Amino acid sequence: MDIELLRTFLEVERVRHFRKAADELFITQAAVSSRIKLLEGMLGVDLFTRQKRQIDLTPQGHRFKRYAERLIAEWRKARHDVSLGEANAQLSVGGTYRVWEGGMQEWVHDIHRKYPELALILESHTPETLVRRLLDGQLDLGFIMEPPQIDLLEINEVAELELRMVSTKPELGVDAAMGDGYIMIDWGLSFALQHRRLYPDAQEAIFRIANASAALDFLLEFGGAAYIASREITEELKNGELHLVQGAKPIKRSIYAIYPVRSARAELIEEVVGEFKYRVSIPRKSRRR
Repeated sequence: MDIELLRTFLEVERVRHFRKAADELFITQAAVSSRIKLLEGMLGVDLFTRQKRQIDLTPQGHRFKRYAERLIAEWRKARHDVSLGEANAQLSVGGTYRVWEGGMQEWVHDIHRKYPELALILESHTPETLVRRLLDGQLDLGFIMEPPQIDLLEINEVAELELRMVSTKPELGVDAAMGDGYIMIDWGLSFALQHRRLYPDAQEAIFRIANASAALDFLLEFGGAAYIASREITEELKNGELHLVQGAKPIKRSIYAIYPVRSARAELIEEVVGEFKYRVSIPRKSRRR
């Protein structure tokens, strides 16, 4: 099957518009229509419903999307492997958005310094997509905060993030800090449950921000308080831009490495995962689900 047909299908699915897909692919709208028509003819089903200006996937289209993503990923990996040659190793690694902010970027730098010949394919996904791509064989290794209960995946705790409530105002207590300027950062379900247990009577936060880096920038610009990873605010605490909120308890979040139990790259994976462990200096823990 022509890979370009799959790319075109996925682009149309992403933007839900033939002309916009054509612009993104640097081809004509007629070419996009022709490719989708050819793909539908090969499969013998309609992949999209077209009603006025609205384009949606059919049930068959939804089923085909997963296979198209897998085929594209396998083609990319195959092309990369062949071009690298037999002497070089390659690893496809994914992390959730929260983990990228929790130290994964620095781990990538450490790995490249220690294994300069290792070719890394790096991706960022939601937890659900990350797990699916691991199970489908599209990723060799993933980093996640809330690991799934799946027997096919090896799970290793590799880091522990300490989240501390900080404020732009000094000597502030919890009640005052959790007032109108409090920012609720999305650190995941486990954090939300711990936060609720610690502060059951707290008012709902006016500001809710999913991205921790964006939340920190917002906090420093406009003032307020929030739970931020300690490792991210060392300088701000030192120079007085931020202050620990008095009486606020730290909340811990673990980061886990997950990979298929029967991975052909298990030895290499364990080596690079060990670098994450060494960096954060926590006891080695491993459990198989």
